[in-house]
Amino acid sequence: MALVATPELAKRLARTIVSDIALYNPAKVKEGIEKDDIFEVLKDEIEEGRKLYLSRIEPSIAADHHFFEQAIVDVLIKQAGRIKSRIW
Repeated sequence: MALVATPELAKRLARTIVSDIALYNPAKVKEGIEKDDIFEVLKDEIEEGRKLYLSRIEPSIAADHHFFEQAIVDVLIKQAGRIKSRIW
């Protein structure tokens, strides 16, 4: 499999992987937002997703951009804004 070589596709890949994490773990997302420990609750899933992402993109993209981390904020956390939490 060829590595993703453009920032646009790398960003899309990161958002897809994080979307899958949210889709397949709704109870953990809810728990993590409610308790303000989403990174701990989803630690294994996030690490697995990050490894997958890094294995599919050119190393120079990973060095120059933080698309996976941005996707966590944009896709996982911001979209969970409807969940009642003390953090907002």
